[in-house]
Amino acid sequence: MRAGTGWDIHRTNPDRTLFLGGVKIPGAAGLAGHSDADVLVHAVVDALLGAAGLGDIGEHFPDTDPELAGISGRAIASGVIALLGGAGLRIVNIDCTVVLETPKLRPHKEAIRASLAEMFHVAIGAVNVKAKTCEGLGPVGRGEAIEARAVALVEKAKLKT
Repeated sequence: MRAGTGWDIHRTNPDRTLFLGGVKIPGAAGLAGHSDADVLVHAVVDALLGAAGLGDIGEHFPDTDPELAGISGRAIASGVIALLGGAGLRIVNIDCTVVLETPKLRPHKEAIRASLAEMFHVAIGAVNVKAKTCEGLGPVGRGEAIEARAVALVEKAKLKT
């Protein structure tokens, strides 16, 4: 078994749609970024790539590539699943935390959890989603950004006999 951590932060942008874990969050400012700026998916992807020893999201999906402009978190996740499969690895579990002041995530947590489970091909019981605030401190606390952190565990895939 191997563990990896991931972290990401994006500035808020009221002209964009907010996606967290592949779920559209209505009525909230979106995030700035070259992709759909799904800060949660990006953190999970970095955790998985780290656990697999496969670098980071910027190496596989660089923000300097115009062909990747607007790429969805789901497309990035699909690419990472292929990389893990090619390395003979499977995901054991994902634990993640979204740090933001607004919107409140409680009404969306189960949908985000289900979306991440589907996106990363694991049982819903293998995914945990938490939400925290910064109590008004720093750029996240002032509503200028949203941050996400993730831990993932992977293992060698069992051979089918």
